[in-house]
Amino acid sequence: MNNNTYIIAEVGINHNGDINIAKDMILSAKECGADCVKFQTFKADQFISDPKQTYTYKSQGKEVTESMIEMFKRYQFSEKEWAEIVLFCKNNDIQFCSTAQNHSDLKFLLSICDLPFIKVGSDDLTNIQMLNKYAKYGKKMIISAGMAYASEIEDAVEAIRKSGNDDIVVLHCVSSYPASPDEVNLKKIPIIKQCFDVEVGYSDHTIGSSAAVGAICFGATVIEKHFTLDKNMSGPDHWFASDAQDLKQYINDIRAIEKCIGSSKLTPSVKELEMRNIARRKIVVKSDLEIGHIITNEDIEYKRSDSVGLAPKNSVFLINRKLKQSKLKSQTLTLKDFE
Repeated sequence: MNNNTYIIAEVGINHNGDINIAKDMILSAKECGADCVKFQTFKADQFISDPKQTYTYKSQGKEVTESMIEMFKRYQFSEKEWAEIVLFCKNNDIQFCSTAQNHSDLKFLLSICDLPFIKVGSDDLTNIQMLNKYAKYGKKMIISAGMAYASEIEDAVEAIRKSGNDDIVVLHCVSSYPASPDEVNLKKIPIIKQCFDVEVGYSDHTIGSSAAVGAICFGATVIEKHFTLDKNMSGPDHWFASDAQDLKQYINDIRAIEKCIGSSKLTPSVKELEMRNIARRKIVVKSDLEIGHIITNEDIEYKRSDSVGLAPKNSVFLINRKLKQSKLKSQTLTLKDFE
């Protein structure tokens, strides 16, 4: 992870089951500056129990209700297509990852690539058996904590650690699409870090970059953001996701805040040191003074000067002292000017 904040461009299912769209999204994420492009790998009939279950979502300005299993089947890739996507990411120098919906999906992904981390979504935070299995692979575990109580986060973290894996990132997440500002509660981020002694991040479902910028200020080191090629494409996630223009600005804003956070050392910056010399007032003499003159409060005033001189707070050390050299009006005073 070359940057302070690791940015995951979340494709999810916004490829609409089309490998060419997936490839275009990979190129877009790379161009925008993302560190990783992440998908979702699943077989619909393995995680949806009721074939009659429906799903209602917003798409192209309309409310759509359809069979959940049929919808997800449209977004499945074959093993051959996944291998092609992995190779495409490698050839374009961007990290590939995918959330494995089931253990069989994870085993397949690990057979075709070296995942940089294993991601578990908020929907499976309480799936302790899955977390236990996934953690045993010894890879960084990134888990989202949407919809969660503190006890559920604790159980998940404990399950991973009991498997011998302590490389854990918990993403604060609000499972609303999109999440409104009053739901975000970024103060949870340092609490998660403190309570569970883990690295923290933020899975961002808000519109814009404000929440992500704030999350970084609260200590997030991993940011995940849904994106799409076109908000007007058909499907449940496109309309609220970031398009390429949004994502580029989003990442630029993150990189800018990283620089702004900087150091906690209470000293001026290099450029401030230059400005300090000309902007800060110094002790200067009100009129020409001869050698041997004894300084009084009436002899001095405080003005800007680019010459070396004493700050106004040091005037107390000059009063009633004798000059050992003459001074011209508006010249600064230093301790070397006195006997």
